[in-house]
Amino acid sequence: MMNKPDIRRRRSIRLQGYNYSGAGFYFITVCTRNRECLFGDVVDREMRPNPLGRIVADEWINTANIRTDIELDDWMVMPNHFHGILIVADGEGTARRAPTVERFGRPVAGSVPTIIRSFKSAVTKRINKFRQTPRANVWQRNFWEHIVRNELELKGLREYILNNPAQWELDKLHPANFTRDP
Repeated sequence: MMNKPDIRRRRSIRLQGYNYSGAGFYFITVCTRNRECLFGDVVDREMRPNPLGRIVADEWINTANIRTDIELDDWMVMPNHFHGILIVADGEGTARRAPTVERFGRPVAGSVPTIIRSFKSAVTKRINKFRQTPRANVWQRNFWEHIVRNELELKGLREYILNNPAQWELDKLHPANFTRDP
């Protein structure tokens, strides 16, 4: 019998005490389980997604299509991870509160963690159906999120995303460069 982790001991990596009522731009990074390169290859400094990578792209686009308060900025599917800038907006396209405070096991509708959890789940279901691997893990357990605080930072993150394939050989998430913390 497999032991489940005690969720009471898990720590949130979200910024403690932040009310997420700022500009509403969030830089998201989600990695595959064990940094496995599932989504395609970088060839001649360009990302070439395979069918699994196209599923990731489709579901990211669908994230905004099914939610009226979500807009997408720049994003990129990479061989073993995904970067995107998510904008949580009101019905008129202006930034609004983006709640992310939630207790484990109690999702908050419309929160960034809930949106990303739904995205990861949709991708996983479609990939598992495609590969005929029911209940296989595709993603690492969590995701990284960075609150974008100003236009200069936003510009830098957009450049990072768009240049990620050209910098793939140097990327810390490239399998040749990844080392686990001791």
